[in-house]
Amino acid sequence: MNLKWLHLPGIDLFRTPWALVFLALLPVFAWIVSRYGRRATIRYPSIALLRTLVPSPAARWRWIVPACRYVGLAGLVLALARPQKGVEASQVKTEGRDILLVVDTSGSMAAEDFTENGKRQSRLAVVKRVVRDFVAKRHVDRIGLEIFSAEAYTQCPLTLDYDVLLRFLDRVELGMLPDGTAIGMAIASGVNRLRESKAKAKVMVLLTDGQNNAGKITPDTAAGIAKEQGVKIYTIGAGTRGVAPFPTKDAFGRKAYAQMQVDIDDESLTKIAEATGGKYYRATDTASLEKIYDEIDRLEKTELDVTKYYEFRERFPWFVMPGALLLGASLLLSETRFRRIP
Repeated sequence: MNLKWLHLPGIDLFRTPWALVFLALLPVFAWIVSRYGRRATIRYPSIALLRTLVPSPAARWRWIVPACRYVGLAGLVLALARPQKGVEASQVKTEGRDILLVVDTSGSMAAEDFTENGKRQSRLAVVKRVVRDFVAKRHVDRIGLEIFSAEAYTQCPLTLDYDVLLRFLDRVELGMLPDGTAIGMAIASGVNRLRESKAKAKVMVLLTDGQNNAGKITPDTAAGIAKEQGVKIYTIGAGTRGVAPFPTKDAFGRKAYAQMQVDIDDESLTKIAEATGGKYYRATDTASLEKIYDEIDRLEKTELDVTKYYEFRERFPWFVMPGALLLGASLLLSETRFRRIP
């Protein structure tokens, strides 16, 4: 029972509030004791002479005895009411998603047609930063990382340990695999990674800046396998339209740029996404890439079933010990320093 009129710090409710009736009766008890309590056993014909005496300093502190007595009794009454503190806790039940992030690391990802803070950045550098932000928004989903060029390689298996995942993401560099673009192999490898998943939804987010030119499995065949296994694929084509600046070195070893034709197979990537129930996106700059991952995050948001409950902790020891000590102090003082003569 929550008694707002008796608000005490650290106390949310009293389990046996009926005991607080005794708290209201304490003033009545104190009045009865003061009026009908201890009577003098020796009668004096007159105390006029005694009134002229100056009281000792100890007599001025005699109020401490009843104060200790009644405050101690109040503490025991509060303890009897069983004060408790409610500690809120949450139990989260969810069937999360398994999300595999598939990133192209072929040589063309070195093209610097994306910018951040006004400076040119390679496609891979920007993709790594945006993927990091995407991972930071997830909470209960297993996420894995796969990289590919002419071959596909699982950089990090599906995991809930996002710190480990991000450390593997930081290690991704160009040239880790033979150059080329094996989109079909990347999808097939990802589906194999998701095949044994028991998650509510299996999602693959594939980013590439080229068209399939390597591997023994075609993108269409891989998309069919993904559909059979219930894997939804979102495809992203990364790169400006037309040509993009590609960093090279001139005859003196200085950094220079050559114009590289951007050759993204939009049609094939669209077919892959539509065949599996996903969607195809085209990212032509950093802002559009961020919006794409934000939209995928919203589309694949996991709903949480949160049950709130309270754990109640007893607080009566807060009042039992002080109350008992004060009662003991009142008895001790009344029989020693502040003892009355009959």
